[in-house]
Amino acid sequence: MPIKAVIFDLDGTITQPFFDFDAIRGEMGLARNSGPVLESMDKMTPHQRRRAEEILHFHEQRAVVQSTLNAGTKPTLSALRNAGIYIGILTRNRRSNAQAIARKHRLKFDAIVDREDGPVKPDAFGVLRICRQFGVAPEETMVVGDYLFDLLCAKSAGAVAVLLANNEQADKFAEHADFVIENIAQILQIVDDKK
Repeated sequence: MPIKAVIFDLDGTITQPFFDFDAIRGEMGLARNSGPVLESMDKMTPHQRRRAEEILHFHEQRAVVQSTLNAGTKPTLSALRNAGIYIGILTRNRRSNAQAIARKHRLKFDAIVDREDGPVKPDAFGVLRICRQFGVAPEETMVVGDYLFDLLCAKSAGAVAVLLANNEQADKFAEHADFVIENIAQILQIVDDKK
């Protein structure tokens, strides 16, 4: 089935990996192995959560300012757009940060779903919402990301899961991917093969 939409993760996929979540957990007073930051924040008191949100926002702002695109990102997005394929962003970050990345690097996203829109990855919510917005079926949609949650939300929604293997944990996640790539431009071949 042809691919009509590609949904990308933001940090680590569109941009080079930036966040040191162990350091962020430490600043928030969480143990290194306490799990995903957003889920840990849900268990905090209102006072603790406000402080944790300030810490997270500080790091997210730094990530925007210091962001660099992953190799091949700009020409890949241009090729998708020229082929009439929708481009979405599904992030556990904030919409304003995704928009700032787009402005900084002169990118255009057709849709953004962030952590304030509904359940976050690995829930299928964001993939299904973007598919509805684009008017495409999940099986006509590719989800590209560098982390396990990207793959799990793709699989749960019935979309094609693509792992960008650009970190040391990639081998642990590969079993959940339909495709494993090392450069974002390699998705263009997958799109061509599925025509």
